[in-house]
Amino acid sequence: MSNMMKEVCVVEPHKFEVREVPIPEPKAGEVLIQMKAAGVCGSDHHLYHGLNPNSTYPRIPGHENAGIVAKLGEGVDNVKIGDHIIVDLLSSCGHCWQCTHGRKNVCETVKVRGSGVDGGWREYFIAPAKEVYKISDSVKWEDAALVEPFAIGSHCTGRGRVNADDTVFILGTGTIGSIILQACKAKGAKTVICCDVSDSSLERAKGYGADYVINSKNEDIVARIKEITGGHGCTVAFDSACFPGSLALCLQFGILCNAGRMVPMGFSTKFEDISQAMINTRELDIIGSRMSQDAFVPTIKNMEAGKYITKGIATTFIKFSEIEKVFYLMDHPNDSAKKMVILFD
Repeated sequence: MSNMMKEVCVVEPHKFEVREVPIPEPKAGEVLIQMKAAGVCGSDHHLYHGLNPNSTYPRIPGHENAGIVAKLGEGVDNVKIGDHIIVDLLSSCGHCWQCTHGRKNVCETVKVRGSGVDGGWREYFIAPAKEVYKISDSVKWEDAALVEPFAIGSHCTGRGRVNADDTVFILGTGTIGSIILQACKAKGAKTVICCDVSDSSLERAKGYGADYVINSKNEDIVARIKEITGGHGCTVAFDSACFPGSLALCLQFGILCNAGRMVPMGFSTKFEDISQAMINTRELDIIGSRMSQDAFVPTIKNMEAGKYITKGIATTFIKFSEIEKVFYLMDHPNDSAKKMVILFD
């Protein structure tokens, strides 16, 4: 094995470099990972375009990381060389109030790979052993790279307390919206209504179990929800479109019923036109959701058991040696490239 590797760094918004650097050596308690697949998330787009308020530069993107254990630091016993693994996207302190109350995903000093610390868009990288999880080598690399977004689906539907008697509204049926849809159906939600402006995305959502779809370009969302629900509204709404104004859109009267729950998924910093009456008239729960908490292990088990429909979630596969294509598609969005996955040579 050569002692050099390549890495991709976003040095500032709209500018990236491919660098050749030495392969690092793991210290005690650490694992050296040879990367095999990395998902391209919306947050990677935001990092590149300077739209992520949590990002710092220069930064190596990538938090949806799957690879092989290449070397072990002293004292590591939870994995062995050659294991296929998934890497957690966050590092937490373990002792703040949040960490000791089951909320390590919002640790006071949380560090997120590919945003606040360097991520996995490189041929090798090091992570603490406690932040890697074994996955069966029967799972294809392109599916292994989807464990992290499926873990987000598990976490946010848990935050939203989705259950069998829920009528769910999902705004945005891109990658995360499609995964939330699958998570809701897996939890037995009786009705899931998906809304988007893309006919192809809505058609895909039908294949993942959507009971109704609404194209908001040519349909009135509130009127359709009233029609579908008999005027009652939805019990849970997820905003996975996450554009400025999407939260207020979901909170408008007629979408959520009294005592409904609203789960926004984005990080838009734009202020929106929301009144106290929109919330308190119906006594709504507005529930934040960020990344995931203790969802990796059950998500990996479900992936190994084939419980997810992964076909069509990732639409575009790009070799790491051709990484410039990823940034081209970030600059020139293509509806057919809904979700990219980087495959390492």
